[in-house]
Amino acid sequence: MTASWVSTEPGQLQSNLTDPDSALMRRSDAHEYRQAFNAQAVVCADGSQLILATDVVATPADAPNFAATILGMEHGIGLPKTVLADTGFASAEAVAALEARHIEPLVAIGRTQPHRAYDFRPPPAPKTPRRIAEPWRLAMQARLETADAKARYAHRKQTVEPVFGIIKAALGFTRFHLRSLAKVTSEWTLIALAYNCRRLHRLRLAT
Repeated sequence: MTASWVSTEPGQLQSNLTDPDSALMRRSDAHEYRQAFNAQAVVCADGSQLILATDVVATPADAPNFAATILGMEHGIGLPKTVLADTGFASAEAVAALEARHIEPLVAIGRTQPHRAYDFRPPPAPKTPRRIAEPWRLAMQARLETADAKARYAHRKQTVEPVFGIIKAALGFTRFHLRSLAKVTSEWTLIALAYNCRRLHRLRLAT
């Protein structure tokens, strides 16, 4: 349902004749390529864990649609005050666009992913640490080092990751059943609505 990048090497570009809107993607170097769409969700981090907005793109990159998805909430639930996002959404243009609308983005700045102890696969070859030089990245990195930002950013993983887990495990939705970007977008919206109905029911029982 989500991916990290697609090969663009000459001679490796592919087009799916069944669904040309989709793209060949993989989550990381350790995963296989799949014909896929990139489904995204904006989740409330204030306790409800409700999906506030959705988007589907036919590219493995998250950053290009980041600001547009958030700003699109203006005519719905309204614009948030703060947005928490992982390193895949890091973009100077997106950060500037959100800050121009008085939205505080807290976006992780890329760093080498340590090998997980529970991963049975051989560890990948060590990568050279990325040198951060762009002023906006340095400013974001410094912001995320403050105690307040750290505390708020910690909510991202425990907020949005469980939502995708529930959609896959509890709702049983692990693949799209329709074709074309327009139909897949509608399908993802329906899945988000189904999740929200389930979540609202559980929140009502808890009150």
